[in-house]
This record gives sequence, structure tokens and C-alpha cells, in this order.
Amino acid sequence: MKRRQLLQNASAAFISTLGLGIASNWQAYQAQTGTLRITSLGHMCFKFAGSGKTILTNPFDPRGCTQGYRAPSLSGTDLILVSSRLLDEGFIPEAASVNLLDEPGAYEINGLSVQGVGMPHDREGGRRFGINTAWLWTQAGINVVHLGGAAAPIDLEDKILIGRPDVLLVPVGGGPKAYNPAEAVATVKSLQPKVVIPTQYRTNAASSSCELEAVDEFLGLMAGTPIDRVGSTLTLQGSSLPANGMRIKVLS
Repeated sequence: MKRRQLLQNASAAFISTLGLGIASNWQAYQAQTGTLRITSLGHMCFKFAGSGKTILTNPFDPRGCTQGYRAPSLSGTDLILVSSRLLDEGFIPEAASVNLLDEPGAYEINGLSVQGVGMPHDREGGRRFGINTAWLWTQAGINVVHLGGAAAPIDLEDKILIGRPDVLLVPVGGGPKAYNPAEAVATVKSLQPKVVIPTQYRTNAASSSCELEAVDEFLGLMAGTPIDRVGSTLTLQGSSLPANGMRIKVLS
């Protein structure tokens, strides 16, 4: 009788453990599905909300090309990703207390796996503006690549590491420290993302000293690729991504 009771208890414990495993796997699955909401805050600064996490990229101090924008709020973010510590793509007030990543490497933070890939921030091998960090992560089941202020072509090693993004944020406005429109087009064709979001181009927020070009030249060079102007916020689901080809989403 005792032996039968022990077997029943063991069986119940196994089923209970199995159930916990199924629940755990289901929770992990849910964390990687759902909706990703991308909000443009100007220049290279975007907020990504999905899977219960909020990520902010490249906050800036309003001046020069970002003079007319409102300074982005850092509150309510789980993680801030910075491509460099220049004022237009990595400004963090001294008093701010935030989870911040600003160097290349592989990280696990707040339940997120994030990869930072270092590449030159100019056309002189980084001698002028140093190293730019491109950021790769998966959120709501969507593979995001934010190239920051990349200025050098994507080499084979980086291309293998990056893979094919679902969403690629790529600078297109030129200037001394990021892709010009033709360089951006070459990068897009190399990586073949499903969705392209242009960044770091001249807008009405720029001061007269801003050296960037408007987004229109890049869009012209991408003629034939569908273009959607979607306002300041873009909502994506894995099932809504293009099955073939790519689309350009211009966030105001």
C-alpha cells in the first residue's frame, strides 16, 4: 500500500513538474511574440515597446541637427542603448540613473539578450569620431538592428553576425559621421531587411549649421521599394512583416 502511494506521489510530482515546464515555455514564447511599438523621438532616438520591455536608443541634447526637437525622456525605460557618447546620439544627463549600454559586446540585461557590434563612425577607420556601436536584439519576436551612426561598409564578418534583420534602422543623411544616401542604399541591399526605417537625416528641427541631407535622396535611390509614411509611431507584429521583398517606413 505504501509503495502504491509513493508511486502515485511520484507520478503527481512528475506531472506537476512537467506542467511547470510547459507553463515556463509558454511564458517564454509569449515574451517573444505580440506587438512591437516603435516611436520616433527624432534623429536616431527611438523607443521600442514590446514583450513587457521598453528600450530607448540614442538620446540626444537638442542642438544642431536636433535643435528643434524636445529632449527625450529617459524615465520609464528598461534599457538605453547608445551608439556613441556624442551629444546627438548618446547624451545622458549626469543626474540620470538608467540601465545603459554604450560599448560593443554581448549582454544579458533585464531578460533581454543584446549584441553590440563595433564599426567605424567615420570614413577614416574611426580616427576622427571613434567607434560606433550598432545594436542587435529580438523583441516581441522581431529581430531589430539599429546601425546607429555607421559610416563604414558592412564587412563580411559583421554581415554574418547581423544576419537578415526584420527591422533595420539605417542612417541616410550623410555628413562626416554616417552613411550618405548611396552608402545607406548599399548597406540595405547587403543586409536585405524586411522593413527599413531611415534615421539621421535633415528635418525642419535642424539648425542652419546641420550638415545632413533630407531623406528624399535616399528614397529616390530606393525607387521601386514600397514606401509608407507612418507618422511618429509604427506598430509591427511578426505576422505583419513582408513575406517577400522589403518596405520602407518613414517615421516623422
